[in-house]
Amino acid sequence: MSVNAAEDRPPTPPGIRRVTPAAPIDWLAAGWRDLVATRFTGLLYGAAFAAMGIAVATVYANYWQLTMGLIGGFFLLGPFVATGLYDLSHQREAGGPVSLASSLTCWRKNPGSIGLFAVVLTFLMIVWARVSVIQFALVSNTSIPTLEGMIGTIFSLDNLPFLGLWTATGAAFATLAFAISVVSVPMMLDRGADAFGAVFASVRALVANPLPMLVWAVTIVVVIGLSLALGFLPLVVTGPLVGHATWHAYRAMVER
Repeated sequence: MSVNAAEDRPPTPPGIRRVTPAAPIDWLAAGWRDLVATRFTGLLYGAAFAAMGIAVATVYANYWQLTMGLIGGFFLLGPFVATGLYDLSHQREAGGPVSLASSLTCWRKNPGSIGLFAVVLTFLMIVWARVSVIQFALVSNTSIPTLEGMIGTIFSLDNLPFLGLWTATGAAFATLAFAISVVSVPMMLDRGADAFGAVFASVRALVANPLPMLVWAVTIVVVIGLSLALGFLPLVVTGPLVGHATWHAYRAMVER
């Protein structure tokens, strides 16, 4: 009877460690070591990230309002698209040979949970993109505004409230995505955790480490944001670097 009761109990949530505000520096350093030790295999992922950004900007060149929303989606979908990078760090940690092919199919370790989480992030990105378009449409005084004209309008002193609202809305979406994804995908890969359990652990890690998580979030926004602003090409390096570092953030905050 006791054996059956033990089998019926839900798995115990993992313990969450507290880290220092300087921990993100250590994670980035460890991420760089992973990038080097894996013979820069992660740069292939970085090249894919840069190509995705360039493709979005090119395809939607005449619909820049949507482009800005979709490019902002890099911050929302980042935790999922970096799944292969987490696996490369995991492979290196295990001490075996590093395989790009294995990292490309690592989602097979937990397809249901990782797939569900990808759907959630995609939904957030779509909603954010549409909200962004609507906000730009509300401030526009023409049916099809030009990019130059709209930028001049938005950044005028008369529209500072709009700029603040647009920024705050984007920050709200990004904060939600960050809260549910700080450690969730690495945990799903490493432990086969279900999506809801991993999201719960991610939120707990955020609550237990508010200042370090703020530093980490700002670091990601600055590093990836500058890469986007500089034409996407820096993503070849910065994308894999942040991805590898995220694996070490998971290892630092979630007890084994």
